Amino acid sequence: MKKLDKLILRAFAGPFLLTFAVVQFILLMVTLLKYMDDLIGKDLGWQVITKLIFFFSVITIPTALPLAVLLSSLMTYGNLGEHHELTAIKSSGISLIRILRPVLIVSVLLAGLAFWFNNRIVPSANLETFSLLWDVRQQKLALDIREGVFYNGLPGYTIKVNKKEGENGDLLKGVMIYDHTNGRGNSTVILADSGRMFTRFGGSYLGLELYHGRTYVEQPDSRDRAGASFIRQGFDRNLITFSLASFDLGRTKKELFVDNKMMKNIPELEQFTDSLHDKLVVERRTFPRQLNPYYTYIRLDTTGRALNRRVEGWQVPPAKLPVLNTALVDQAENRVRNLRTYVGSTSEHMSNLAKEAGNFRIEIYRKYTQSIAVLLMFLIGAPLGAIIKKGGLGVPVLISIVFFIVYYVLSIIGEKYGREGVMPVGAGMWMATALLLPVGLFFLNQARRDSGLLETDIFGRLFRKIKLPFRGYKKAV
Repeated sequence: MKKLDKLILRAFAGPFLLTFAVVQFILLMVTLLKYMDDLIGKDLGWQVITKLIFFFSVITIPTALPLAVLLSSLMTYGNLGEHHELTAIKSSGISLIRILRPVLIVSVLLAGLAFWFNNRIVPSANLETFSLLWDVRQQKLALDIREGVFYNGLPGYTIKVNKKEGENGDLLKGVMIYDHTNGRGNSTVILADSGRMFTRFGGSYLGLELYHGRTYVEQPDSRDRAGASFIRQGFDRNLITFSLASFDLGRTKKELFVDNKMMKNIPELEQFTDSLHDKLVVERRTFPRQLNPYYTYIRLDTTGRALNRRVEGWQVPPAKLPVLNTALVDQAENRVRNLRTYVGSTSEHMSNLAKEAGNFRIEIYRKYTQSIAVLLMFLIGAPLGAIIKKGGLGVPVLISIVFFIVYYVLSIIGEKYGREGVMPVGAGMWMATALLLPVGLFFLNQARRDSGLLETDIFGRLFRKIKLPFRGYKKAV
């Protein structure tokens, strides 16, 4: 039996590693394409790009594991069936459950590893990823001075170049620079016939060497605001140095992102969810008392039938009521209007609190469902491979993609329904598992009975069975 387990595990290891690497690469590319607009044109450097790729790879592992297990288990038992090894093992008296046991044990270990990874490693990776991605989004585009376009990427300056020449575009023609560093608008203008652009001091500064130009400076008169003097200075060569510190990637404190639900593990999520729930309970309890100031005399909730019958016979002597006039009507209308506004805003606030608590609960359930998905995909893939008896990357890949898309779509629908309150959060998050589990058990039962469920001639045999009574009728005639 040990040799049999080694044979099956050896047949499973290769396809699993291959499919996991392929799926991980595909998910990584999808994630990078999603944020490609935030990365292009900012001269981030290979260190930042490498960090983002590494962290994106880490956070996509929980999604890649179920699909890898589904595809590899289907390929493993499909190959065994295609080469008649599965038939030979069954003919020796070994049941299908015993044949599935080695990969089942591996799948259980992978599910436990996925849960630990999703609860411990992924929150830290999310913190690193999205804090860095936030800083990248705030990063300015790389220095890009174009012909005939005013460029204001350098703080305090606006630059226009009529023409750029040279292999690297570092030779400039018709340079115009507006200097705003003194805070007086366009009080200083520099014009030059030509110039040269280069970096200085290890790339931390930009040098702009101008040739044959003039500097125009407007100096306002402190005693006469309407009056101003102008200074014009000519130069043959003028070197201006700009700081490029504004193009450096500034890092934001990670403590500002730790309250996000994606950055927390299960104990932290449960603690935050309980605090939101307690806050919601307190606000619902105190809400009726906060309505009292909007009523002048007495406030009764007559929505209930019993209380309505209790107060319907009450009569207030007219002598105790003030004379009805326009002021009292206006006051009542204003109070009703204020009460409606207060009730609406408070209701919206409570609804947002409930949705926020639901979002945190969704994140808790996600850590469990993504781990159980590994076992679910094995339960579908392994019996299905024993039924179809096809290995390789053809039919198994197609079937795996179909089932994973179904699972993914059902998961999204359940999460949406749970977030919108259409169904309880737990029911929505477990909906995909609950709907696909009977499918896996059905495939397992069919595989134990050596059913030809997906064989190509099954429909022909079924059609012949249906036509058989009619054939007998013809013979009798």
